[in-house]
Amino acid sequence: MTKPAPLAPEALDEWLVALAEELGLDPADVPVATLLDVARDVAHNVARPAAPLSTFLVGLAAARNGGSRDDIAAACASATELALSWTPEKL
Repeated sequence: MTKPAPLAPEALDEWLVALAEELGLDPADVPVATLLDVARDVAHNVARPAAPLSTFLVGLAAARNGGSRDDIAAACASATELALSWTPEKL
């Protein structure tokens, strides 16, 4: 089985614009690089499936705290800090 080709950056941008508009959001308000950094840190330090769930929680927390760029940045910083220090408890 062949590995799929990586997604071109333009395709990611196109998807972001389409989804943001579909959801009634301004694509300019989405800090793509910061969210991808959170996803990377969570995937590498916690678990891969935790990455999309974590970015969802970051967005939800930011929205509940006002939804500004600063609110998004604060939620991303909290998630990254937790992911980078994550040491799961042994059962």
